[in-house]
Amino acid sequence: MGCGHFRTDVSYLPDLEAYLADLLRNRERLAAFADPDGWAKSEAMPSDDEITRVRRLVQRVREDLEDLTDDDRAQIQEAITVVRRSRTVSLGMPRIRQPLPDLRPGRTA
Repeated sequence: MGCGHFRTDVSYLPDLEAYLADLLRNRERLAAFADPDGWAKSEAMPSDDEITRVRRLVQRVREDLEDLTDDDRAQIQEAITVVRRSRTVSLGMPRIRQPLPDLRPGRTA
């Protein structure tokens, strides 16, 4: 999307669609914000260019799927199911794991 080495495949389509929805939701949320500092709003606002690139990418993957026969689409869906089971993807903000609870609070090291 921003990198010339970026490649994707149809198995990432749900993640790309979710990322696009997040960008659009964030843009609307920031646009509705009453009185933000100008610099803060411009830094946090997803760019129109990024939204356009992600939209085009999603559309291109969808069109490629539509060009396939029903048999090919079924085989791809089956392969996607297998691939997605073994992979978790996050294209949005990184998440921080919650610390594990101390199971022995009274114990000294």
